[in-house]
Amino acid sequence: MNINDTIQETYVALSANKVRSSLTILGIVIGISSVIALVSIGQGATKSIQTSIQSIGSNLLVITPGAQRSPGGFGVSSGRGNAKTLTADDATAIASVANVSAVASEVAGRYQVTAQGTNTNTTVTGVSENYPAVRNVQIADGRFVNDSDSNSLTKVAVLGPTTVSDLIPDGTEPVGQTVRINGIQFKIVGVTVAKGGSGFTNADDAIYIPLKAAQRFLSGNNYVTTIDVQAASADATTQVLNDATQLLLDRHHITDPTAADFSILNQADILASASTITTTLTYLLGAIAGISLLVGGIGIMNMMLTTVTERTREIGLRKAIGARRSDISRQFLIEAIALTVIGGIIGIALGGAISLGVNATGLLTTSISLSSIAMAFGVSAGIGIVFGWYPARRAASMNPIEALRYE
Repeated sequence: MNINDTIQETYVALSANKVRSSLTILGIVIGISSVIALVSIGQGATKSIQTSIQSIGSNLLVITPGAQRSPGGFGVSSGRGNAKTLTADDATAIASVANVSAVASEVAGRYQVTAQGTNTNTTVTGVSENYPAVRNVQIADGRFVNDSDSNSLTKVAVLGPTTVSDLIPDGTEPVGQTVRINGIQFKIVGVTVAKGGSGFTNADDAIYIPLKAAQRFLSGNNYVTTIDVQAASADATTQVLNDATQLLLDRHHITDPTAADFSILNQADILASASTITTTLTYLLGAIAGISLLVGGIGIMNMMLTTVTERTREIGLRKAIGARRSDISRQFLIEAIALTVIGGIIGIALGGAISLGVNATGLLTTSISLSSIAMAFGVSAGIGIVFGWYPARRAASMNPIEALRYE
């Protein structure tokens, strides 16, 4: 039997039971599309988190008030966020540590902000002049706040693009407009470049004001909520972390490191941990979707076994006129593979469409990779071989005389 005869026989066999073949293909379609869609969501989440963390700044150490992180992990203090142990003088002292390229202080809090009849609740951060360099913030319009603004307690503000869209009418130049933060009027002097993000991690939904203005008019004290330290290079990060830790222990008169009233987070460690978590999540989503593929494969085996039973006399007749065991086996195996390949192609298209649809909603970011498509297509063909092998073997092993007698 040549290849053309085999293809024709496959077409006739699958067309003879269109509903059964369609339902079997549907099982594969659902499995493959689920794998493509869920893996793309997992990969998209990984890239989104990595981009979000990397956009904060490179070689970055984040110092916050509260309990010191525990060995091998990140400690959590019940007082973190409310503790007042860090000052701008601590930041100035850390700037003298070797291999520190920049230091920035922050005073952050969420406040109600109003402008021209609109309002929003967003993060307002009092920052020092080095903040853009440390946190990788760029200006799209106007300028950023500087130390001169801070020293003179000038009430100026720089808005993220999301905050601008929430407060300033479309078509209105934001620079030069005013906003009221917690009832206090600030003049907009700049707008940042969009960085992306969501929820409380959205750098675009933020307002930056001079550090001392934030301390004077909003927080009401001289403490800072965060000190950002940028190391000169990735290799120097560990040394900077150790030296900054010892410096703060000395300045706060703490002899026992475990009793430190501050915590230092390494941005590289955060990125590595986040990547590990999201990769595991992607594997988990793929495994869950793989269960539907397994069910689809069982459906193919069930259909092929039924087909073998229905075509028993045909098999006996073909063997009686000279068909070899390999011819019979190949015919049924090709039929099983054809079902999975057709289902795989449709499933890949459907999975890609689902992924693009989810991405278009803006709720989640998805990422379709060629490796996931190749894997899905390979798995679909593999399922046809694995689950089609037993029915094909059973058909090929039939005794032609008994097959011809089958009613």
